[in-house]
Amino acid sequence: MVSQVLYGEHFKILEERAQWSKIRVAFDNFEAWISNKQLLKISEETYFQLENNIPYYSADLFDFVTDQNGHLITIPIGSALNTRSLLNHQFEGNSVSGEKLKIEIVKTALLYLNSPYCWGGKSPLGIDCSGLTQMVYKINGYRLNRNSVDQAKQGEALSFIEESEAGDLAFFDDKDGVIDHVGIMMKDNYIIHVDGKVRIDRIDHSGIFNTELKRHTHKLRVIKKII
Repeated sequence: MVSQVLYGEHFKILEERAQWSKIRVAFDNFEAWISNKQLLKISEETYFQLENNIPYYSADLFDFVTDQNGHLITIPIGSALNTRSLLNHQFEGNSVSGEKLKIEIVKTALLYLNSPYCWGGKSPLGIDCSGLTQMVYKINGYRLNRNSVDQAKQGEALSFIEESEAGDLAFFDDKDGVIDHVGIMMKDNYIIHVDGKVRIDRIDHSGIFNTELKRHTHKLRVIKKII
């Protein structure tokens, strides 16, 4: 699994086979394969209507929609609600829409605290580092690319860690200089990121310092200001 399509997300089908289809997700242009059992085809006209509508997302960690038969479907935070009328689903929970203030970024990230790590995950039941940053920014009205290496191409680079603010993104690279990790800056040199689970650690000029292991676990490459 390289990513997840959450409830209500729309996408283009690029290639269709007997059991799988290659798709391009509208939100971030991410391409991957999905089981044909997990998609519902819509018209091109409906697709572009969804593109032009202001997106609404579910705001609670978990909620549910009710289908036409009265059955409940559980949805995670950040699920797209614009398609619920198309699907004849009812939703009575809390939703969010539009761009929020930068101060809301960390507040949203803290909702995911202790969620387990899962490669390609985008929900509180399992999430990876770039999934966390993308979902947190998405809920607050901003678009990030799916993977950390692509997210690092967005925003404005900062020269020093002291210039950063809570809500900025910190990127880290491996021994070959390839960016492979991202986290969200907090106040007072703390960072929230995914390492085994969504956790809070210290950050300095060298990178992330894990107080439990008493060593640096990730080497800082750059801090980017998105908002």
